Amino acid sequence: MPTNSPTPLFPTTRREFLQLSGRGIGLLAFSRFAPAFLVNSALASTPAPEKDRSILVLVQLAGGNDGLNTLVPFEDANYYRLRPTLAIAKEKVLRASGTLGLHPSCAALHRLLQDGKLAIVQNVGYPNPNRSHFRSSEIWETASASSEFLATGWIGRFMDNACAGQPAGAAGPVGVHISNGVPQSFLSASVHPTFGLLPGAGNHHENEESRQLLETLANQTGAAGNDSATFLRHTLMDSLVTEKKVQRVLGGYQPSATYPRNPFAASLRNVAALIAAGLPTRVYFVSLGGFDTHSNQANQQANLLTTLSEGLAAFQRDLEDHKLDGQVATMTFSEFGRRPSENESRGTDHGTAAPLFVMGSRVQGGLHGTAPALNLAPNEDLAFTTDFRSVYATMLDRWLACPSEPVLGGKFRGLPIV
Repeated sequence: MPTNSPTPLFPTTRREFLQLSGRGIGLLAFSRFAPAFLVNSALASTPAPEKDRSILVLVQLAGGNDGLNTLVPFEDANYYRLRPTLAIAKEKVLRASGTLGLHPSCAALHRLLQDGKLAIVQNVGYPNPNRSHFRSSEIWETASASSEFLATGWIGRFMDNACAGQPAGAAGPVGVHISNGVPQSFLSASVHPTFGLLPGAGNHHENEESRQLLETLANQTGAAGNDSATFLRHTLMDSLVTEKKVQRVLGGYQPSATYPRNPFAASLRNVAALIAAGLPTRVYFVSLGGFDTHSNQANQQANLLTTLSEGLAAFQRDLEDHKLDGQVATMTFSEFGRRPSENESRGTDHGTAAPLFVMGSRVQGGLHGTAPALNLAPNEDLAFTTDFRSVYATMLDRWLACPSEPVLGGKFRGLPIV
């Protein structure tokens, strides 16, 4: 582009790329940007993944979900000692075992647990925990040790190892996120077609705005006749085709289950639509925020757990009715749990370990791992008993059929959850 031309609308740095994609524009638009922009190697021209391969849906519980009031140790007197006002009464707990049970707002998940379609991995964390939202989220999304900083996410490295690049627009994205920004989980060393949508069902204005911006970018690019600009223009045109295809799929989908009327459930409905359309996507990412419950936690967490529970249950029913449930496993994660003792504002502060859920027709349902010890002083933290990378290793090795060691940078013991 000539030096006297106006500032281009398309991104010229990785930071601009992340900011622009966070506006809900399909990431496929820029996932194959000029090699100097993202990577220095050419795309591999290998076949797209088969459409019947296993699919992982990641659900982020952003803010740090309180694990002790999600999976309640109702027979432990220390739990009631540490939480005089926040503890869930024993008679209200939805029993998962003789000593543990789910929060009463998790009735829909409790039914899945009884049907053997929900695994609960207890007390998940990592050594030397960090209590910063930003840093702990980074650790979970990059699967790093607390003392190391990685430039790629664990899903990005999965793509590097198992999802060789395919031409944009040829079949579809290998990763889709429905969130307000690009998950660090998706950052990769090589280039892969991925796609981003705003949370919820979206609306005509947002979709039309996204389409018009893509068209403007495509028309603006390539006028100078150089190879990079021509390459970018073709990429943008491919993205426009994919954007229209995705919106057509979402607009025409007929779910078999009744989803709750909230943005989280609408996002899961969109994931189901894309899966039903036969996209080759291996990983979907959805986020539910609001779990940073420093004050007045009881009602806030109850409402969030209702949203989570009913949304996930509707998603599972929809997949089952469409005969797609055998392909899909859904896993939750949160950057940390909360402290065992409540604070003076009837909330909980940043903590360490917490349980996570793995849902699906092919999971080994029930409780896995070891419950946390609660013989603690006020403001002491839980000592984790399951490393989160063991859960990742299990999903990589046994579900996504990708060797976990190159992705995680080490060997982690798997769990019998799939």
